[in-house]
Amino acid sequence: MPTQLKERAIAVIVNNRPDVLARIAATFSARGFNIESVSANITRDPAVTKIIITTLTTQDTIARVVKQLNRLVDVLEVKRLRRPDAVRREMIIARVPSAKAQASAIREIVKSHGGKAVHEEADTAILEFTGDTEELEEILTALEGLGMEDFARSGVIALERKRL
Repeated sequence: MPTQLKERAIAVIVNNRPDVLARIAATFSARGFNIESVSANITRDPAVTKIIITTLTTQDTIARVVKQLNRLVDVLEVKRLRRPDAVRREMIIARVPSAKAQASAIREIVKSHGGKAVHEEADTAILEFTGDTEELEEILTALEGLGMEDFARSGVIALERKRL
């Protein structure tokens, strides 16, 4: 049976100290794995940070990475965030030209994908969308058709549907 590479997500709960993220990244790098996305922020307790990491790997490999991360100083907990047990979301903001000729197309993309215009000027608009990775790829393709000038994308954030 061939090994199947899939996007896998983990939540790493750590003490909020300098160099913790660097040590986590080094764990991936030392094993030749690329981090596809990372999102980190303090929790309600400012001494604790939650880091969401996605990587393209196999099930066996992510299990080994989780084991290695659990051995690091300052790592309090590591959890796999499996579909459908977790909700995963990303955000993009994109700058598009807003000529009158494409105003209706922009409004349609915003309306059909639950986005919003967060900044508008005479010749450009900045649009915001949230969704899963596949939804955002579809939106980016549509925006490229409208001459998208630039965009920024957050890392994946995820949360378990229920506390296990």
